[in-house]
Amino acid sequence: MLLIACPYCGPRPELEFSHGGEAHIARPEAPADVGADDWGAYLYLRANARGLHAERWRHTHGCARFFNALRDTTTDKFLATYECGQPRPHLGEPS
Repeated sequence: MLLIACPYCGPRPELEFSHGGEAHIARPEAPADVGADDWGAYLYLRANARGLHAERWRHTHGCARFFNALRDTTTDKFLATYECGQPRPHLGEPS
């Protein structure tokens, strides 16, 4: 079983969390002005990267708060977790 470090509660078993998709996706400021193709891209198109990926998670059976995590999708290892609204940590990646 994986341990996920909630930035608010500390490490907890993965069963307490739910995945919320890719992190750092900005909602359009004026949704009524966005065309159908752009709205569809906002709703459905995601990077689905292999390797290091920023994701949004929710501590469903704990504090119920959302947070972001950097996870390696090839190993399923969590490298960092951080509060929503904080910038993504770079962890030695090229800028």
